[in-house]
Amino acid sequence: MSNSPANFMGLPRKYCDPATARYAVLAVPYEGTVSYKRGTAEGPAAILDASQQVEWFDDELRDEFVAAGVATLAAVPPAATAAEEMSRVKAAAGPVLAAGKFLLTLGGEHSITAPIVQAATQIHGPLSVLQIDAHADLRGSYDGTGFSHACVMRRVLESAERLVQVGIRNFSREENDDLPGQVADFITPQVMATRRDWIDRAIKRLGPKVYLTIDIDGLDPSIAPGTGTPEPGGLTWQQTIALLKALCTRRQVVAADIVEVRPIPPNHVTEFLAARLAYKIIAYTQLPQSSKRTKNRRKPIKTRKPNK
Repeated sequence: MSNSPANFMGLPRKYCDPATARYAVLAVPYEGTVSYKRGTAEGPAAILDASQQVEWFDDELRDEFVAAGVATLAAVPPAATAAEEMSRVKAAAGPVLAAGKFLLTLGGEHSITAPIVQAATQIHGPLSVLQIDAHADLRGSYDGTGFSHACVMRRVLESAERLVQVGIRNFSREENDDLPGQVADFITPQVMATRRDWIDRAIKRLGPKVYLTIDIDGLDPSIAPGTGTPEPGGLTWQQTIALLKALCTRRQVVAADIVEVRPIPPNHVTEFLAARLAYKIIAYTQLPQSSKRTKNRRKPIKTRKPNK
C-alpha cells in the first residue's frame, strides 16, 4: 500500500489522475438536517483516512482493482442552507458523471443522495435506486423541511423510476400506509431471514441502470456502530457484499454513495468498514455483467498488478 494520505487508498499519481481515472471519489461533509446524534460531517475524512489501510488485493476476488484509476476530488464545502447544499452537490456531481466516470460519493448525511440521483438521471437516463438503510426516508417533510435526511427517498423518487429498499426496519405509519407507486414494499430483516431468494427479489425489481445508496445504519450496529441513528437487526457484512456483488454483475451500476458514517473515536471500525465497502463497489463494478454473457463472451477484466 502507498502512504499518500491525500486520496482514497493513498494511491500514487498514476492510479489517481482525474484525467484518466475511471472512478471518482467525492467527499460531501454535510450534516445540516441531522435529527439525532451529530458527527456525520466528519465521516468522509474518516473514511478516506481509514482507506489508507485497505489492501489493494481483494481477498474474495483474488485480484487488484486500482489500475482502472480512482481519483479523489475536492470536497464539496457545506452550505448554510439545505437548498443551497443540494444545489452545490448537484453542480459537483454533474460534470463528473458527464465525463463518463463512476462517481462514488462519501457523506455526510443522507440528504445528499437526491441531487446526485438527479444529476445521474440527466446523464444516464431513467434509473432505479437500490437503497440499503435502516430507515425508509419516505416522509413528505420532517422538522419543517422537505430536504431532511428523513425525506431523501421521497426526493429521489422525483427523478428515479423505481426504488428498492433493503434492510428497512424503522419507519412511520405515514411511510407504511402511503408508499409511493415506485416502491413495492420493504425488504426487511424479517424477509431476509425467511426468504432465501431475497437478493433475487431485490434485483428483479430494478431496471437495467441502477444508482446505489448505502446508509451505513442499514448494517447491524454490532459491525457498524459509528452512525447517528443506529438500529438493531441490520445486514451482516456477508449479506451486504453478496447483495452488492449480485447487483453489480446483473445490473449496470452508474454511481453510488456511502453516507451517515459518524466517527466515534477511539473506535474506527465503522469508517474502515465503509472504506472496504467503497473498494468492494470499485471491484465488483469491474466484473463482467452476467446479463451480457454469451458463449463467445470476452474474458473477464484482469487488472494489471501494480507495483506498490
